[in-house]
Amino acid sequence: MTNSQANTATGGGGDSLFSILSSENRDFLITPSGDKVYIKDIEGNTIGLYFGANWYSRCENFTPVLASVYHQLKGRGSKFEVVFVSSDEDQSSFDKFYSTMPWPSIPFSDLQCKRTLTQKYQIEGIPSLIILNPDGKLIRADGVELIYRYGWRGFPFTIERISVLEAEEKAKHSSQTLENLLLVEGRDHVMSHEDQVCVKASEMLHFPLVSHDTKLIRAKELQVPISSLVGKTVGLYFSAHWCPPCTKFTKRLVSIYNNLKEMNKEFEIVFVSLDKNEEGYSQCYNDMPWLALPYNMEFAKSLSRYFDIQGIPTLVIIGPDGKTVTREGRNLINLHLEMAFPFTEAQLRLLQEKMDEEAKSYPSSFNHVGHRHVLKLVSENSGGGPFICCECEEQGFGWAYQCLGCGYEIHLKCVREVEGDGASKKQVPSVDSFCAISSSGV
Repeated sequence: MTNSQANTATGGGGDSLFSILSSENRDFLITPSGDKVYIKDIEGNTIGLYFGANWYSRCENFTPVLASVYHQLKGRGSKFEVVFVSSDEDQSSFDKFYSTMPWPSIPFSDLQCKRTLTQKYQIEGIPSLIILNPDGKLIRADGVELIYRYGWRGFPFTIERISVLEAEEKAKHSSQTLENLLLVEGRDHVMSHEDQVCVKASEMLHFPLVSHDTKLIRAKELQVPISSLVGKTVGLYFSAHWCPPCTKFTKRLVSIYNNLKEMNKEFEIVFVSLDKNEEGYSQCYNDMPWLALPYNMEFAKSLSRYFDIQGIPTLVIIGPDGKTVTREGRNLINLHLEMAFPFTEAQLRLLQEKMDEEAKSYPSSFNHVGHRHVLKLVSENSGGGPFICCECEEQGFGWAYQCLGCGYEIHLKCVREVEGDGASKKQVPSVDSFCAISSSGV
């Protein structure tokens, strides 16, 4: 739901907080321990109505993020309260999920109130965080995005406050360099695996054991100066050991990275760990051949907020001038492989033209082994907009095979032709061994 939709639904918001949260026989909320919190006691606070459920992974991911912001604001004395509005399927599921939250909730048994709030704010998906001012008037309907993007700094989430933060963000991006992105006080380097990095003779003083000229460095803990990356295209790879999609994409990215190195491209990747502890960081980094920031969760979170990252794996591409080229590196790698380098608009235009030309060799319709109906070839201009491939569950855009009747849609590279007995006979020409578009994250 957009802010304009919510304001239309509520007429800009004329209800009091009490009338919004209470019902005919209830003037209180409950806590995870079962105690009552009277609605009158939270009046005067900015309120976040949190719509979520235990059965959806994005709610499970967002809840601890919101809880962290909640505790930070409470610690700063900010007048902010969250009220949980459950979409759980039964009381036991509600109890289990709600036990992870520190704020009050609408009682699970008050189904009518939950339905009324869902309809009032036109909740079309979860997690959703509706921000109300102390008078009960709607401020923002995009609270989830604001929490991910700004954390506690977004409070009180008014138009004026967000405008200030957006202006600060714009100024930071306009003056962005690789060094001011990655440097922190006391650290001017990133880390590399042993026996991995080639450096120039002028850089050798930074390393404990080196050979002459441009050679491989041998050191158990190799520190690579951030200054040595300036002038290269650099991918900031946000990933974590606990994330299955990250494991899947890392394998693909390793292959692309090695290919680009063999092609002598000025490309480097820096791992930004969102692991929950240093052990997870080490396990994750062991599978990667590139550089990494030393483990620092707070710094990683700060970078995530700066790039407005809401899901992983994410590959942010920084150009040789230190400016952000794209946050869609994962998508582009999946689609174009090493040909995506250097990820610029000019390169992507050339690749799109190539795809358009290659698509001419694809049949206009196809019997795919994974679907009972005939699939039609569509382009961006004839129905092939953004989609999730029903075969590999990765994001796609543009050219696709689509079932016009039921909406089934897959990448060109995912189709497998059906023989009379339903067996897979062959792939469409130019098919790669994996699907080539990313999903939006975890």
